[in-house]
Amino acid sequence: MTPHNASDDSRWSDLDRPPLNATALRRGLIREGGLYRDIEVVQRTGSTNSDLAGRAAGGGADEGAVLVAEEQTAGRGRLDRRWTAPPRSGLFFSVLLKPTEVPVARWGWLPLLTGVAVATGLSRAAGVDTALKWPNDLLVTVGEEERKAGGILAERAGADGIVVGVGINVSLRADELPVPQAGSLALAGAQGTDRDPLLRAVLRSLEDWYGRWRRAGGDPSASGLQDTYAAGCATLGRAVRAELPGDRSIVGEAVAVDGDGRLVIATEVGVQEPVGAGDIVHLRPA
Repeated sequence: MTPHNASDDSRWSDLDRPPLNATALRRGLIREGGLYRDIEVVQRTGSTNSDLAGRAAGGGADEGAVLVAEEQTAGRGRLDRRWTAPPRSGLFFSVLLKPTEVPVARWGWLPLLTGVAVATGLSRAAGVDTALKWPNDLLVTVGEEERKAGGILAERAGADGIVVGVGINVSLRADELPVPQAGSLALAGAQGTDRDPLLRAVLRSLEDWYGRWRRAGGDPSASGLQDTYAAGCATLGRAVRAELPGDRSIVGEAVAVDGDGRLVIATEVGVQEPVGAGDIVHLRPA
């Protein structure tokens, strides 16, 4: 028998990080009348979002297609920021959604909906208290410090689709963090870091919230999404700085998420200004 080499890139090169079981995931998530149609796990790719969006644009993927990568080499966050992590250290996946019965004006809620679904699923499966930073970051507490452990990126795919991509740091150790401000479920004291049950919990939660939202015609209030997002949003009630396109910024208190999914900031001069896109910096602890 050939001796095991820790630097080997085989599927068992890191026994603390076993590979995902695609067959078990399909068996647990694909059902008659359900959202999911196909679940594919690849060893390595540049970006699951780019791959799935490309397939959708070419007619090669249906709603409910899920693409999961054990490693992403060119994962992207907002503003084209890079997202990299060791193989099998996290969950990196994309889902194709086609909410054709929902007005396109309400599709902006999908990243926020995905955040609620991810936070809900992880809280149940990992026992980790998670919070959402508007519009698309997942926060955990490491020690006394609030850190980013995940992110969401939604992109249009073809004429009638949107691909929602999720990246979550699961088992990253302190010496593997890309930046000191990053976190992981393991560092936040997760009950377990087995990615199969974590991914199943997140995808089931996404199916549930997406179904509620669609049945309500995308109405964030009627579906319960707006209130649930606000309850789990760490940005609300904080002093923030919104860094906006065109080198403009707003400083004030984040007071609400409006019906369009925008963050409402109350400025020092008494104006409530909704922000639909931009980088949000938390200026003081909650």
